[in-house]
Amino acid sequence: MADKSFFLKGSNHLDWGMQSRLSRIFNPETGRSVMLAFDHGFIMGPTTGVERIDQSIVPLIPYADCLMCTRGILRSMIPPSCNKPVCMRSDAGSSILTKLNNNVVIDIEDAVRLNVSAMAVMVAVGDPDFEAQTVANLTEAVDAGQAAGIPIMGVTAVGKDMVRDARYFGLASRICAENGANIVKTYYTEGFEKVVSCCPVPIVIAGGKKLPEKEALELAYNAIQCGASGVDMGRNVFQSEAPTAMIQAVSAVVHKGMNPNDAFQLYNDLKASRS
Repeated sequence: MADKSFFLKGSNHLDWGMQSRLSRIFNPETGRSVMLAFDHGFIMGPTTGVERIDQSIVPLIPYADCLMCTRGILRSMIPPSCNKPVCMRSDAGSSILTKLNNNVVIDIEDAVRLNVSAMAVMVAVGDPDFEAQTVANLTEAVDAGQAAGIPIMGVTAVGKDMVRDARYFGLASRICAENGANIVKTYYTEGFEKVVSCCPVPIVIAGGKKLPEKEALELAYNAIQCGASGVDMGRNVFQSEAPTAMIQAVSAVVHKGMNPNDAFQLYNDLKASRS
């Protein structure tokens, strides 16, 4: 019998291949996902916590619903036997030493060869220099993804001069969806329920900079309560004092609706059990 429990906003028009890949990313029982992001190196180099992917990230793989990484790390460091869906970072063009200019999109054939479940492309809404280019990148990726049956995640950029409120994230998220993104990754902010309600496809939140563990759990909880379909956390997991405990606590918030106090207690209990 077909599983009828899985349904995401904006997914009823998609073909079987797209639906299949999305159902790998989002848990069919909850419709939510805990994505583990460790793509930071493609612009930031060996960020603290991901200097050694084999030591810091590979042990966390069993606890994630989806991995978000670059094709280089996927090929060189992630065991093919891990059997987890991958959202591959598919834009490039700059490092933290230069201004944002993500003007290259990885060829769809490489995504097919790597058997990824989605491709992530940055969109710099509001940037006078790069908005048009990055929106064009997204539409190019969407067209290629539709042909290959691979979903595209639009990632909303946040620059130093960009506002970080519900109006901006609502605008950026809707632009990603209007241009064909199947998933949007954006940031949590006050009034986030309006951002979610006005976006016709699933939203996952970025974890952003490292927060104290309880605050990161509160961030995840608040986003889920506002209607987010998951989290894509990196530094708040792999820079935690106990990364394995942290990702399990985040998963409890996302999939079980555990409140931040109980999730923080779970984190501490798991942390103590491994000490």
